[in-house]
Amino acid sequence: MPTKAEPRIKARYRTEVVPKLKEEFAYTSTMQVPRLQKIVINMGVGDAIQNIKTLDVAVEELTAIVGQKPVIRKAKKSVAQFKLREGMPIACMVTLRAERMWEFFDRLVSLSLPRVRDFRGVPTKSFDGRGNYTLGLKDQLIFQEIDYSRVEKIKGMNVTFVTSAPTDAEARAMLAHLGMPFRK
Repeated sequence: MPTKAEPRIKARYRTEVVPKLKEEFAYTSTMQVPRLQKIVINMGVGDAIQNIKTLDVAVEELTAIVGQKPVIRKAKKSVAQFKLREGMPIACMVTLRAERMWEFFDRLVSLSLPRVRDFRGVPTKSFDGRGNYTLGLKDQLIFQEIDYSRVEKIKGMNVTFVTSAPTDAEARAMLAHLGMPFRK
């Protein structure tokens, strides 16, 4: 029975990043070194209020990007100005863990982010104070899995990297060593 190959970013994390972080932050154990726990991708589809089919298209596109079926999220509150009622489906999200998480991170950093027009790096101010990082993407066309000719409307998404780091500095160092292109 053939063994499954380890994702290259995960191998890089084990062989290069862990020793660098142990030295940089003076950790005594490898278990203290921050890890990437999960990646959560959220795509809000406000147009789903008028046309529910736009949410189906968003689910298809997100499935193509991450290789996992997203969950449809419903509105928690009613908002009269937006003609939104509680319980209406308005977004889709997916949580990636283990191998799929590492594969997505690799594709995002090495293939998709360089395709962003006028890309100068991702902002460093998007940390939440607890070691988690959120990246906002303006369109889904940067992913090679999306067929440009079939896209009717450009939809943005939020990509949240949940780490085990206690501080933002440790999380930033870990993501930078993994290859996240932060602005200088």
